[in-house]
Amino acid sequence: MHKKMPSGQDISRFSIATNYIWKDIKTKKKQEAVDFHNVVAWGKLAEIISQYVKKGSKVYIEGRLHNRSWNDKAGTKHYMTEVVAEELIMLGHKTKDSRSESALAKEAPNSTELAVEDDN
Repeated sequence: MHKKMPSGQDISRFSIATNYIWKDIKTKKKQEAVDFHNVVAWGKLAEIISQYVKKGSKVYIEGRLHNRSWNDKAGTKHYMTEVVAEELIMLGHKTKDSRSESALAKEAPNSTELAVEDDN
């Protein structure tokens, strides 16, 4: 999801999947698990993501963890941990939808925007 904040700052929110593989000690069989992580990007990086990153795109993201909370309309408190993206490298091969094999983008988030409430 990409949108503009009231301040005019661009924001993109999305999730990424990471997988890991290990060998079970007892059975010696290969095991695999997948985790999903919430990511938020700001400014120019958010714009780049909305234009070039599509579902299933392989990306490398660097950032920092951010914990936030908000109350919904019913007064229930919700918590979320997300990665605040500061660097993105698009991985993979050139396709019809991308212009190059690898692209690099960096963005320093505006810390005053980070306290924003979620629309949920």
